[in-house]
Amino acid sequence: MAGFVQIIEYRTAKPDEVVALMTEFRAQRQASGEGPGPTRAMACVDRDTADRYVSIIEFASYEEAMENSKRSDTSEFAAGLAELCDGPPTFRNLDLLEAMDYPR
Repeated sequence: MAGFVQIIEYRTAKPDEVVALMTEFRAQRQASGEGPGPTRAMACVDRDTADRYVSIIEFASYEEAMENSKRSDTSEFAAGLAELCDGPPTFRNLDLLEAMDYPR
């Protein structure tokens, strides 16, 4: 199964500003219609540590994720995120082995 997942863990006292940055980035990316981007993105807050957040970004492939990483708008987004974080974010780069959907 092809697929790539990037997990970004960070701490911030400005979660609303991070969400606004993510929303703006997504809108600009969709409006441009250029190049591959994520197939899905999730922003999560840690229930056990209130200032810890995790973003989970899914891509169709590692190659598309790397192409996305080289984009100037992605670099600008990453710089903006870093400014809002209380310390450097931690990145995890994962090859997808299996994904399952459960019927409800």
